[in-house]
Amino acid sequence: MRVKRGSVRRKRHKKIRDLAKGYLDMRHSTFKKANEAVMKAGQHAFMDRRKKKRVFRALWISRLNAAVRFRGIRYGVFMKSLKDSKCDLDRKVLSELAVHHPSVFDAVLKETVMKK
Repeated sequence: MRVKRGSVRRKRHKKIRDLAKGYLDMRHSTFKKANEAVMKAGQHAFMDRRKKKRVFRALWISRLNAAVRFRGIRYGVFMKSLKDSKCDLDRKVLSELAVHHPSVFDAVLKETVMKK
């Protein structure tokens, strides 16, 4: 006896077309094009979840560089003195301090760089 695939196929295709909601042209309506678009979108999402970490680290470093140069110190010198003073603050926290709490960042800078 042959197997009729109507309901199973419809359910599978509907799932893919729902994921492709908002895509342009045939990419949201036909299964074949929608499946290609959804697969490619998944690849981009996977890559960009990893890329996001690199992009944010670069943002924190550029923020810190601007903040310490404004105060007359180079970024490399600041990071070396931070490591030497065994300060456990990472780049993310330091950049947030530099942007939102400059007085606290000045205190951290004074504690690390001026200890030499």
